[in-house]
Amino acid sequence: MNIGVLKETKTLEKRVAIIPSTVKDLTKKGYTFCVEKDAGNLSHYSNQSFIDAGAKLVEKNDVFNCDIVIKVNTPTEDEIRSLNSNSLLISLFQTIKDIDLVKTLKEKQVSAFSLNLLPRTTLAQKMDVLSSQASIAGYKAVLIGANHIGKYMPLLMTPAGTISPARTLIIGAGVAGLQAIATSKRLGSKVEAFDVRPEVKEQVESLGAKFVEVENDGGDGVGSGGYAKETSEEYKKRQQEVMKERIAKSDLVITTALVPNRPAPTLIPTSMVDLMQPGSVIMDLAAENGGNCELTTTDEVVHHNGILIDGNSNFPSTMATHASQLFSKNIQAIIEHCHTENGFELNKEDEIIDGMLFIEKGEVRHEPTKEAL
Repeated sequence: MNIGVLKETKTLEKRVAIIPSTVKDLTKKGYTFCVEKDAGNLSHYSNQSFIDAGAKLVEKNDVFNCDIVIKVNTPTEDEIRSLNSNSLLISLFQTIKDIDLVKTLKEKQVSAFSLNLLPRTTLAQKMDVLSSQASIAGYKAVLIGANHIGKYMPLLMTPAGTISPARTLIIGAGVAGLQAIATSKRLGSKVEAFDVRPEVKEQVESLGAKFVEVENDGGDGVGSGGYAKETSEEYKKRQQEVMKERIAKSDLVITTALVPNRPAPTLIPTSMVDLMQPGSVIMDLAAENGGNCELTTTDEVVHHNGILIDGNSNFPSTMATHASQLFSKNIQAIIEHCHTENGFELNKEDEIIDGMLFIEKGEVRHEPTKEAL
């Protein structure tokens, strides 16, 4: 089985889907690799390091001749049209958001894994790209946010007087949120966190943050597979009242609320931003799908009445070396999961493979994607 690795073309993307150590490990299992020239340069994996690991460096067009084609981001329409029929594409494909590209996959009779659709089970943890990249996003958002606010994060007692600790509010206590909490606490900030799922309270408090509770009639916002889901209008009203008070007092707000394959819920309207103190900062980790703040602009920094809203949609790319390492190990785990005595097989009886395989040889299998079509 020949595996092709494409160089990322998205603006500001520095990651690569496969790194040399994965090439070396999977080559021992009989796989061969064609890596597009310079694919790893921006994440500091040189062409020579891929060659030394056993990969063949090729031009972009040669990658499309491979049985499996892997990249980080959703491919472009031209890339999909260049794929061979019956090949398997693996990427962070948002099937509903990029529904027109799904139509192109159908035309090309291609099969595809969406890493966004990986089931959240214990067995699948080592394959979970969303979690590995979200952890990086939560960590880096705090560091960049701390740089934006122009204040000390910790409490300091100096000859010139006492410096109060910065107040940080984390909205969403998933993987990104928990990493943001831990990083904020390490920097000495006073941290509060909010999530629609009451069961995460213990995790939040174990990291030293205060859990902000909103009265919940039970089950509202609790989705399947560890995800949050859209909440009721009544719950949103209660949430807004609590958030209004907390956000007004915060120096740094980090939002992480993102429902897979849907526009991000708007949690911070402009009226709420106007209550914040000048110099405060919002780091919106849901910017890729529109943002949790009404004023967020994807991949731009917005200044509103002295408040800074950072809409960077790809924080993992700012730590491209480790982000690529983790992404690559996730992909390696997926390939090994599909590996049998007879080589690479798509066993649709397996819940992990069945979950990710949203299209097979041009036939859409994922029900929400079918409905969107």
